[in-house]
Amino acid sequence: MEHTVSCRASSTRRESFDCLTEVYTCFLKGSCPSQRAADVACVIFSGVCGLVPGEDRESTPSDDFRDTSVVLTCISVTLVDRIVSSLTSRSLSPAVTLYCVDILTVLFQDMDLMSQLIQQFQAEDQIISHLAAKSVSVCVFYQLLKSRPVSPVWQQKCVQVFYSSAPGPELDSCVWSLTEVLKRLLKGAHQEILGNLLAAFDSSLSALCSTFLPEERREVTQCLVDVASSRLWGATFCLLLDLLEVLTASSLICGAGICLKSQRITHSHSSALLTIISCSSEYFVKKRALLLLKRAVLQKVGEDWALGEVLDTGLKYKHFSADMSMLAQSVLTAVATNWLQSVQVESASFFGGTRHIRAEEGQKPDCVVLRAVSLLLLKSMELHIQTAGGTGVDRVTEVCGYLQSLWGFLRQCSIQLTEVPHCCCWVSLLFGEQDDDLMEAAKALFSIFLHHRLCSGLDDVALLKAACASGCNPHCHFLLLLQSISFDHSILLDFLISTETCFLEYFVRYLKYLRADWQGFTAACGRTSLPDRRLSLQQSPTASCGGDMSKGTFKGQDQGKFSSCVQPIGAISPVAAGFHLVEYDSSDESDPEKMEVSQDESGASVCEALDVKQEISGAPVSIRQKQYESEESASTGLLSEPNSTPERRPEGPSLPVLQSEQTSSPNMAPLSGQVTCDILSRAVLCMSQLREVVTRLQTKKLFPYNPSSLLKLLAQLENCSSQSLSK
Repeated sequence: MEHTVSCRASSTRRESFDCLTEVYTCFLKGSCPSQRAADVACVIFSGVCGLVPGEDRESTPSDDFRDTSVVLTCISVTLVDRIVSSLTSRSLSPAVTLYCVDILTVLFQDMDLMSQLIQQFQAEDQIISHLAAKSVSVCVFYQLLKSRPVSPVWQQKCVQVFYSSAPGPELDSCVWSLTEVLKRLLKGAHQEILGNLLAAFDSSLSALCSTFLPEERREVTQCLVDVASSRLWGATFCLLLDLLEVLTASSLICGAGICLKSQRITHSHSSALLTIISCSSEYFVKKRALLLLKRAVLQKVGEDWALGEVLDTGLKYKHFSADMSMLAQSVLTAVATNWLQSVQVESASFFGGTRHIRAEEGQKPDCVVLRAVSLLLLKSMELHIQTAGGTGVDRVTEVCGYLQSLWGFLRQCSIQLTEVPHCCCWVSLLFGEQDDDLMEAAKALFSIFLHHRLCSGLDDVALLKAACASGCNPHCHFLLLLQSISFDHSILLDFLISTETCFLEYFVRYLKYLRADWQGFTAACGRTSLPDRRLSLQQSPTASCGGDMSKGTFKGQDQGKFSSCVQPIGAISPVAAGFHLVEYDSSDESDPEKMEVSQDESGASVCEALDVKQEISGAPVSIRQKQYESEESASTGLLSEPNSTPERRPEGPSLPVLQSEQTSSPNMAPLSGQVTCDILSRAVLCMSQLREVVTRLQTKKLFPYNPSSLLKLLAQLENCSSQSLSK
């Protein structure tokens, strides 16, 4: 008798598996299954509920029944996801589309499948819980696109769970599901639907975030203690941070259309997020919160998944400026109260996990965290300077104090700056692998410098000396950039065309300042040029910080001079012949776009007219993903050993050790004609070549926007150079 029941149960399970397998296979082939739509819907519904048709649960071995139920549930939920996704993408033939619509009609209207899927949110099996959330999200998105109201069952369940805020699988599933729906709406630019959905969840989301991110520091600490008792609280926090990023991105996309409290949580609760970074016991939670704040201050939330043209609408919601100012002030207040001292920086991780570090290798800090902390502080200072009024020595002291706190933090993290007298070079070293972050840091430091220039009342010589002491001399940063690309103008052209960085805005603002302070640039070039000594770059296993940071040593040089002929490995690599972002001689025509640059010398103003958003044919290519080979050693005598040969840079990021060696001055080959390898000459030649190639591309109508103002600046700089040489 028992054998008969077991055989019947096995047969029933086999029939369910066969039915679901055939349906799935037919959908992959684009054909209709042989079963009726109503019969398929019954099998799917039974599988989602964890029931096998015709099977007596009490007479079936519990382990076998549980295993069968889990597998059938996973298959059934996945099949629902597949059906709805195919309908959303309109990838099915008319006959198959009608068949799928019939299945969904039976499942959601006659059987109320949505309620059954939502019940699986609290399943102990995390796979089932996640698959259910994924399927529900797809179904809700499909219904919204069909101009149907949001599922009341889903909305009520999420609102209820958000108000209760009890950590667990149900909360995780609700947070993930809402995040996924919002993300899909953002990608599709469905702004009206997005606004209505956000309004429906605004109060509950505010309550949820107020629970996990209270305003008072003591309450945040207690919250961390309370949620830490949950086994998976770290995952819950990370899901909440993902939701915050989507909400913040929605505020940029919706622009002036809507302005809800939930969309401003990242800014309004920034102090709590900073406390999470300093007090959380889970390092990955600290890191995720830090990266969220970094993207928020850079206005790049959602850049990993949102469409760039959607995020760059240019419209700002009502309280945008106030929110950005609040975020910047929270960061600066925290830094003033020694927040940096509490930021944890662990050893760098690897794709294979962590590895044991030998004693002689030294510390290898997580440079993603170091860059995020540095950019968060630098951009907060820039925002504070732009929004806060007042001038004078007190403001200069305040700004310099923040910079000194940053350098002290970097020294604490095993970045030995004590033997490197010039702080400016560490900008290139720290952001070497990330060209977009490098440009953001350079732009922020340039704004800080201009503020220093405006408030300090120092003369030009004293101003640049003080700027070098604080690490924000723009001439040094620009020279380091040119040296890192071996003075190759074609890489500058890549940056001017690329939409991945803010190089265009930074470059034009710097050129305007350079036009007014050519003597300062000349002096910086003279201090950098070393006719009888030069610096060699060597890898140091004792100083590599996770392949991305290094201890710097600087010997044998006058401590009062800036001798930073540095070529940061991994920054913007030297160029190999003919390997660039685009093939300039064969580029298709791009629609020209106006780029008006004010010729008024207003150093403290942001060049807002340079907010150029151009479209270039083909997918964008990340410059930092390229690997360039070194130029011939004869033209890089200041940067390499006499007998060194060009080698391709290692795949992993790393930074150099600065090491001065007493050598005889080699005979260096000229770059072009009479031009010597002097730093000033190479810099001027680089910009001259850039002007020539941009002019040629403009003549052929191959440049993606109107570069007339840029060309004027470059021409004026050539005149400054000629006048300087004639004196």
